[in-house]
Amino acid sequence: MCPDKENSSGKKVCDVCGREAIGMQILGCCASTVCEEHAEQQLRGLSPGEKLQWGVCYFVRFPEDPDEK
Repeated sequence: MCPDKENSSGKKVCDVCGREAIGMQILGCCASTVCEEHAEQQLRGLSPGEKLQWGVCYFVRFPEDPDEK
């Protein structure tokens, strides 16, 4: 597994394009950190800090404040 990529401000970045990520999606056996554009609909629909298990898929929306748990 690759370490999470962060930009100079310490925020996680999209594995696809390098923009600021909104969350992580685990689709079966593949996990990726993604921005709004590359996120699945289920992840885009979550509120900051919310999580969703959907079959064998998991979606985690990052909190707006990275210090928030």
